[in-house]
Amino acid sequence: MTIAFACVLIMGLLPYIAAGIAKAGNSGYDNSAPREWSAKQSGYRARANAAQANLFESLPFFFVAVVIAAIAHAPQVRVDLLAVVFVCSRIVYLLCYVANWPTLRSLVWLVGICCVVAIFFQI
Repeated sequence: MTIAFACVLIMGLLPYIAAGIAKAGNSGYDNSAPREWSAKQSGYRARANAAQANLFESLPFFFVAVVIAAIAHAPQVRVDLLAVVFVCSRIVYLLCYVANWPTLRSLVWLVGICCVVAIFFQI
């Protein structure tokens, strides 16, 4: 397994960590109506839920970039490096979202999207 493929696995799991942050420690969580419960949240729980949605939205673009790079035999070291930076940026993005640091969150999001675009330029 390449480092980039391991990053795909990590990214596939990261949205669930965001969901766990939103739900952790809340005795009022209703698993029979989770979307209704989420819609009523505020503060860091609402931000963690929003981060979860954004993390899911970023998956297809990243996954496709890594797979196409592998099929095209792009330089693996560069693809691996860009994939690691992307994963790190998305972890920091989640932390910024939960901490309510919107400007830094946007800058970190930009780093992540630039990494995915750069993976395509390795092809």
